[in-house]
Amino acid sequence: MQEAVLTSSTNHASNDANMESVVAAQHDSDLAVKLSDSAETMTRSCDEAIKSIDDPIGDTDSPVQTQSQKSGVAETVVVGKSKFYQACGKPEALTLHVDDPNNVPTTVENIPESPTSPGSCTVFNRVTYLGCASVNAPRSEAEVMRNMAILNEKAKMAIDVTLLIPNTSEGTVRLFEPQSAAEMACYKIHRILFCARGQLESPEAHCFAFTCSHGDSIDTAIFQCHVFRCEIPDAVGKILMAFANAFRRIPHLPVNSSHSIEDPVFRFEVTLEVKEDDNKGGYSSCPKDKNCFKLRKNLEKKLILTAQQTAGFRELVIERCFGLLICPGRNVRQSDMHLLDMVSLGSSAEGRQYVISGIWDPRDSTFEVLNTETPKDTRVYMTIAVDLVIVGIQEPVRFVIETKAKIFQQNERFWYFPKRTLNEHFYVKLKEIENETSTEPRFEVASIESGTDVERRKSMLPLSLHHLHPPASSPSTGSMSTLGEIDDESDADEPLMSGSGDVSKDCSEGELEDWAETLAKWRLNLKQRPNKLASLVRRGIPEALRGEVWQLLASCTATEEQEMFESYRILITNDSPWEQVITRDIHRTFPAHDFFKEAGGLGQDSLFKLSKAYSVYDEEIGYCQGLSFLAAALLLHVPEEQAFCILVKIMFEYGHRNLFRQNFEELHLKFYQLERLMEDQLPELFNHFMEVGIEAHMFASQWFLTLFTAKFPLLIVFRILDVYLSEGQDTVFLIAVALLKTSRKDLLSLDFEGILKYFRVSLPKKYRTDENARELLSVAMGLKKSNKKLKKYEKEYITMKEQEMQQEDPVTRLQRENKRLQEANMRLEQENDDLAHELVISKIALRNELDVVEETAECLQKELVHTHKLLAEVEEDKARLELEAMQLKEMCRRELQHSEAENSRNAAIITDYKQICTQLSERLEKQQTAARQELAQVKSQIQSCERCSRLLSPDGTKCFTAPAPQEAEDPRLKSAESMVRELELQLAQTKLALVESECKTQDLTHQLGAALSEVQTSKSTWFQKTLNTLKDATNKGPPQRDADALRKSST
Repeated sequence: MQEAVLTSSTNHASNDANMESVVAAQHDSDLAVKLSDSAETMTRSCDEAIKSIDDPIGDTDSPVQTQSQKSGVAETVVVGKSKFYQACGKPEALTLHVDDPNNVPTTVENIPESPTSPGSCTVFNRVTYLGCASVNAPRSEAEVMRNMAILNEKAKMAIDVTLLIPNTSEGTVRLFEPQSAAEMACYKIHRILFCARGQLESPEAHCFAFTCSHGDSIDTAIFQCHVFRCEIPDAVGKILMAFANAFRRIPHLPVNSSHSIEDPVFRFEVTLEVKEDDNKGGYSSCPKDKNCFKLRKNLEKKLILTAQQTAGFRELVIERCFGLLICPGRNVRQSDMHLLDMVSLGSSAEGRQYVISGIWDPRDSTFEVLNTETPKDTRVYMTIAVDLVIVGIQEPVRFVIETKAKIFQQNERFWYFPKRTLNEHFYVKLKEIENETSTEPRFEVASIESGTDVERRKSMLPLSLHHLHPPASSPSTGSMSTLGEIDDESDADEPLMSGSGDVSKDCSEGELEDWAETLAKWRLNLKQRPNKLASLVRRGIPEALRGEVWQLLASCTATEEQEMFESYRILITNDSPWEQVITRDIHRTFPAHDFFKEAGGLGQDSLFKLSKAYSVYDEEIGYCQGLSFLAAALLLHVPEEQAFCILVKIMFEYGHRNLFRQNFEELHLKFYQLERLMEDQLPELFNHFMEVGIEAHMFASQWFLTLFTAKFPLLIVFRILDVYLSEGQDTVFLIAVALLKTSRKDLLSLDFEGILKYFRVSLPKKYRTDENARELLSVAMGLKKSNKKLKKYEKEYITMKEQEMQQEDPVTRLQRENKRLQEANMRLEQENDDLAHELVISKIALRNELDVVEETAECLQKELVHTHKLLAEVEEDKARLELEAMQLKEMCRRELQHSEAENSRNAAIITDYKQICTQLSERLEKQQTAARQELAQVKSQIQSCERCSRLLSPDGTKCFTAPAPQEAEDPRLKSAESMVRELELQLAQTKLALVESECKTQDLTHQLGAALSEVQTSKSTWFQKTLNTLKDATNKGPPQRDADALRKSST
């Protein structure tokens, strides 16, 4: 009740603040909407406030006195899913005193304690409450500062209060009336979303403010900014420090009273893999996309579970498996679970894992839900449980896994095979029991909680209403939900995080064949797009082909890509003035996506380098908030270099960079064109927006600047980028009008705050399913795209701006122009100073480089003179060697001719010897024939003689029976034998002469070859040696060694 009175007393200021925020929003960059969901803005404001405190304890002029020790290690505190700032470590308990206006110390006991604020607290006097104002972006620093300035200037009914800030996040910030100590208002710590102080050198230096959520339900929740002023400006920093202490601790999760906090907790990891019968006598693994298994109906399946302990103060040994169970649905009763036939169970080879496998036949009527093809965009749940007997625990421990599944036809083929196993962590809290029979400790299970339950509990919103969302029932009493359940994503007041949503990788064979045919034609002629391309893109590019198709749509040729690759490698090594801003933004770009979630990981590193490279490449634009979302969407499909090439194409050839130029003048033109399109195509919605004061820049700034990548799920983001790259920038108008058209009924029923909240929260969540995304694209592509209308609206906008400038007060216009010129002049002077500084540095560097170059030139000149001398000497040597070579060739030619002449003469001699030998052989044969004839005549005469016939035997041989007087030898026979010996001797001599001539010829040939080779390779000294060798060889006779050997053989 007190809070209501306090709010009503400042209604006038609140209304002024709202009007002022609406007017000022037209001149502010609508990028402030992004700051509404940015935790970094709160971090920066609180850090600056805390840094401004010189001595937070012991200041005699401060309205608060505390005693504490210095803080310990810094830690990051998250309250209500929002990172506020880095606060100090755990503080000591504070002893608190209050300085009242009469300087009479009063203790904190003078103010009644609230049951919602346990523990110690800090009290501040001399604080004035200026009022509150409704805000649309509770975490926007700009909006908080604007409301602070307005209320500080226009507040007419300021109220003096005593401010009490608790030291834990479980407490409540309370306002008291200083005199009566009556409580006027209270605000739960976990409902406070943002706090900030005024600028140090401004009228708001002694002010601070915080934003808080109010309302009992999600639909009725509103956000208010409460502004305060301190009598002593230094107290503002201490109040911010007190808020830091309050935000330091997260409220403890409720603990089951059945066991104490000292009960030990053990962590187990259970892995589930599903395999199907492959009709070949074995089982093949089923694909798994995110947390959903893809199963085929009418096929026998094999479940494989692996359990192992991953944490705990002692090792627990799994003795055996008590049973493996399965049931369709989730939150099922124990009686609904069905026992499966276990095929095998036992420990792994390492002994740390326990593996259980069982056979499951889904054709049983009990599992009809899990054996029926599921409709599109729906999933079914199934629950798998395993009971394990663990040594030291009294009863079996049951681990229950709930997972989603999608059932396909039996002959369905999956062209993409992602992760196949499901991992789930279980936290088992045990309670030790008395064991009289054994010295070993015995435990009983106090509680079992899965990692999914823990994450779900941590993600609960600060405004979540437990009475509206009762907790899920236990397995023993819960109901079974199966067919038709879609992903349970929260529809609470928190906006959808960027980068969220699942993108299906499934694609039909027919669609893949169409894309394969189209890409094959397109690659033959990249300058001409195939006819079927536009229709295929509108239906959606398959996830596996999206990266390649995006490059082709953006006309990234191989030559351009190579140039961009080289430029990118150079750009990332340069320094950028935007590095600090980029570093701040990458932490809040696609935080819901695993690739960009890890701080300092591969995703954030690639995003930083890509954003930095473009800021250096495009110096006019540099880096603007919003580019990181577009860059992140590209990085999810292509590497850094290719993403840089596509980003440059989008910014320059698609004209996206024009939206950031000239104080966002092009962006305001887009807003005007969108409003005119609404007036033309959605007149009822346009009139409603005009009535409640909604303008296009309040909801469409992110649409144009980030191409819908900042807030919408990735499913629709990628589809929009497909069409944008295919059909150009005007696609943004079609999508925007389609969004408004499909949401027309909802928007017509909402007021100003409801519409802004709808655009920020409800609209992006509406397109988390593929069906809604396809419907949106269908409506957008069905709209008539009229370039003539857009040109007409552009002319109207230019004319309107010119009229506004003409109607504007010349003094105001000139003042604004003068201010702009002064800013430009200051910027140019700064640039001039920077350039002059760079020029001086460059001159010094060039002078140093010139000195080095001159020294190098002098050294090179000396080397050149020396080289010329060496060249002259080498040329002289070359001429001398050429002369000697010619002489040697001539000498070799003469020797060769002489050798050839001798060879010819020797050949003639050999021929003559051969003729002589032939004649002698013929002559010898004739003489032998004549001698045989004469011998035959002699034998016949002897046989005819009776006296002489006794000397011969009948066969003609000699027969000496008695010694006979020796007769004289025949002189002719002697003469023939001597002639034969002479002929043989002549023949041997001829052969000897022939061998000698051949040896001499061979030596001369060998020496000639050696001389020719030495002429080409050796120097002048070697030529002389060769000549000497040839002369020696010429003067020597034939080799005596071979001649002697031949003589010996002949004798």
